[in-house]
Amino acid sequence: MKICILPGDGIGPEIVAEAVRVLRVLRALQLDCELEEGLLGGCAVDATGEPYPEATQRLAQQADAVLLGAVGGPQWDSLPRAQRPERGLLGIRQQLGLFANLRPAILYPELAGASTLKPEVVAGLDMLIVRELTGDIYFGQPRGIETRVVDGRPQRFAFNTMHYSEDEIRRILRVAFAAARKRRRKLCSVDKMNVLETTQLWRDVANETAAEYPDVELSHLLVDNAAMQLVRNPSQFDVLVTGNMFGDILSDEAAMLTGSIGMLPSASLDANNKGLYEPCHGSAPDIAGRGVANPLATILSAAMMLRYTFAQEDAARRIEDAVRKVLADGYRTADIYQPGTRKVGTRAMGDAVLAALTGVKE
Repeated sequence: MKICILPGDGIGPEIVAEAVRVLRVLRALQLDCELEEGLLGGCAVDATGEPYPEATQRLAQQADAVLLGAVGGPQWDSLPRAQRPERGLLGIRQQLGLFANLRPAILYPELAGASTLKPEVVAGLDMLIVRELTGDIYFGQPRGIETRVVDGRPQRFAFNTMHYSEDEIRRILRVAFAAARKRRRKLCSVDKMNVLETTQLWRDVANETAAEYPDVELSHLLVDNAAMQLVRNPSQFDVLVTGNMFGDILSDEAAMLTGSIGMLPSASLDANNKGLYEPCHGSAPDIAGRGVANPLATILSAAMMLRYTFAQEDAARRIEDAVRKVLADGYRTADIYQPGTRKVGTRAMGDAVLAALTGVKE
């Protein structure tokens, strides 16, 4: 198993280091994997002038899976848009054809008090958000900022294009229907069909595709109502599927229901389950280098990698069970800390997960 490791920027190197320690311990326990590191994001811009350099492109294409930390930071915000770290992330997704983003949102019972919602509201939360990742307004052309004359004077005019093809919609819906079949067989499709033709097509294709999955209950919500329902009654959802922009927003909202975005892993898959795995949070430059970031989302992303790309279900469950044990034992990084628990840093949280995995530290 060839795994490309891309630590990225900000807290990325710190949190990825803990996930790599977990993979190395599993490798010592007969998990056959090869790890090779590359540059993506701001660190790549600093080193090569490009957010997704050719060497990293080759490495990512040759690998079976990619484990990513986070990209971006204020020091790169003034660069031309093509050089910004986020363009590297969009570039790798597009080049590898990673169209299906899976983001589980699970509330561990020990973290119910860390959620910003009342414990009785988030109790039992266990949902999966499936987000289309390579289409929609983020990739649509034309796009840009230009100057136009309006009412006799020049004004800056910005524009982006939202579009989806029928095939793009149907393939992500099939991923979501298949995921629902393995869970509670409920799928909610989110759109804005009352004002956007793009998402009218989305709903039409969803209804057509539902005929292929008669054992899955399909429902629909407009995106504004979906956002409200996520904070009103999140446990009603099993699998939620939506487009790129709506999915970006709703999955971050769902992350906070779990107590911290630092707990939310993700998988971005192609048609053959080759994937890029990353935590849902950003590079958090305000805490970078301080050793206080939560590595659990990255460690859980490694578990998703073992499950979805490599079909190593036992190894994935070992990691997830280790995380559950660490939380049950009271270990908390600052983002999920509550009085009466044990506050630890990034490395110490990694130590605790390793101990739960093997009984000894690396």
